[in-house]
Amino acid sequence: MKSGFVAILGRPNAGKSTLLNALTGEKVAIVSAKPQTTRNRVAGVVEIEAKKGVHPAAQIVFVDTPGVHKPGTHLDRRMLQEVYEALETRDVVLVLMDATRKVQLGGGGSPVPKGEGPGAPGVVGADVDKTGPSTSLRSAQDDKVVDGKKNERTNWASEDEFLFGLIRKVDCPVFLVLTKIDLVPKDHLLPLIDTLTKHYNFAEIIPVSARKRDGLDLLVEKIVEALPKGERYYPKDQYTDQPQRFMVAELIRESILVETGEEVPYAAAVVIERFEEPKPFVPRKKGAVPARAPLTRIAAAIYCERDGQKAILIGKGGAKLKEIGTGARRKIESLLGTRVYLELHVIVEPNWRESKSFVESLDWRNQLERLGVEQSTEPEADDENQAGG
Repeated sequence: MKSGFVAILGRPNAGKSTLLNALTGEKVAIVSAKPQTTRNRVAGVVEIEAKKGVHPAAQIVFVDTPGVHKPGTHLDRRMLQEVYEALETRDVVLVLMDATRKVQLGGGGSPVPKGEGPGAPGVVGADVDKTGPSTSLRSAQDDKVVDGKKNERTNWASEDEFLFGLIRKVDCPVFLVLTKIDLVPKDHLLPLIDTLTKHYNFAEIIPVSARKRDGLDLLVEKIVEALPKGERYYPKDQYTDQPQRFMVAELIRESILVETGEEVPYAAAVVIERFEEPKPFVPRKKGAVPARAPLTRIAAAIYCERDGQKAILIGKGGAKLKEIGTGARRKIESLLGTRVYLELHVIVEPNWRESKSFVESLDWRNQLERLGVEQSTEPEADDENQAGG
């Protein structure tokens, strides 16, 4: 048995969440065409059956991370912190590069001595034409990385440069995963690979298309090869570490991303205020009228920063908020397997993205801690009330 953590890194819109969902076969992370959709570390657990003569059984814990981008607010800095924390506990790192866009790295690159690094690069599973045009590069400043996760990096010329600065610090195998290869000519891949391998000696180079599932089986096989021996970190039937409350909040936020434009999606946050699970299902006697599907009642607050954003989220006569709620409710019902009554309201919290306390309160791990404290004090309060009565 093998097991381990695999951190998924990349720029915004590199296809990290799409890849995670394709690998797990579940909707673990929300997805949209807008950058910076992912704000927290999201784990997706994949069980791999043993293949005789190929590899043993394994459990892979993929950790999706926010896209690497220059921080402009406290929320951005918190998202970057999520990337650092994902790198603290990892056995393999996947660096995702979108094959459809230009690479922003210094033209010369830093030559990698032969035989050094975590592994010699070799293109695995790529059917590429070696006579393609050279990759277009934009000029960039020297890469200067501030060491230590608490220090803010202020002098990196591009997100690509910062991403490569991060992986130079790790001591585990790093795979280069070229994404969206179904959208580019095959003769585009080799020049891109040549450019990227001048900057880092990747253990494996695997082109994939998550949408068409091309290259995914090969990627999983190579990851299993690189993982250490170990027992499962999660039960066999668990596919994520996220509680349902957080997944529900994310599905509501995904609906906001789909239904709104401009700055609104980036200034929106969702907090679940009430989550009432249905009563346990009691089977009816034979011949009785079938019971309706159980009902989950959910109330959520959508936070934004300005009155203008609130007006957009609500829409004329509440039409936009209704669209957001309808789209989210369908996805939540699919997730929970119950009917859902969803109540939404919008609250203006000026400049919440710059508020450390507010941003920290959005982390589901912190929310779980608060819920635990609240639940542990409820019985005591009830006892006091009974004693006083």
